[in-house]
Amino acid sequence: MTEHILFSIEGHVATITLNRPEKLNAATAEMSDAIVAAAEECNRNDAVRCVIVTGAGPKAFCAGSDIAELDRYSSPWDFRNRADYCDAIQTLRKPTIAAVNGFALGGGLETALSCDIRIASSSAGFAAPEIKLGWIGGGGMTTLLAHSIGPSNAAGMIMTGNTIDARQALAWGLVTELVAQDSLATHARALAETIASRAPIAAETAKLNLNAAFSMPRAQAMAYERDLQTICFATADAAEGRAAFKEKRPPVFRKV
Repeated sequence: MTEHILFSIEGHVATITLNRPEKLNAATAEMSDAIVAAAEECNRNDAVRCVIVTGAGPKAFCAGSDIAELDRYSSPWDFRNRADYCDAIQTLRKPTIAAVNGFALGGGLETALSCDIRIASSSAGFAAPEIKLGWIGGGGMTTLLAHSIGPSNAAGMIMTGNTIDARQALAWGLVTELVAQDSLATHARALAETIASRAPIAAETAKLNLNAAFSMPRAQAMAYERDLQTICFATADAAEGRAAFKEKRPPVFRKV
């Protein structure tokens, strides 16, 4: 790990915090490696049932990659094959929440889009500004943004590089909720704990199914959903859920 990435696990909730507020939490190669390691730990650790991704300080969630570092790559191919923080978030099998505390720009927007649920402070801003520097995003920007806000809105953001505010992001469906800055961490934690209290195998298969809904033809995705439902139904946690319902008590899920 690095001091610029904070990683903690409390109960069933892990938190990954980009901790470089003086640089708007812009990501370095060292930070990317640390995020990869944190994601691997979350996937490996059965105690983790939900992951929060956020930034330190009031100004930025993440301003993307540190532009000053990009010339360190020896070739475009070296750049292509770098360890990428957006890819790391996308590998998480557990449900993920982006608590967007400020500007989410470039790779920072891709990081937020890589999470399953996005909530934001009312002062947050969102942009795909790469075109202003001569390139486009490469961490899933076009696909994830188009699926989130529609192709026309995505084209406007990607082709102008202009920033939209939190209210516009909410109206377009980029985020699900706006929260006061001083309440964001508490709100994200409460949401994560709610998700973590649900059957963890069901939560992970729900995430698989949501991804399939965007990547498979409709009939195939619906058949896949039925298969995932059958897998969940066969678990001990599903039996516990049915028993708890009959006995009028809260279920105790153990990821079995």
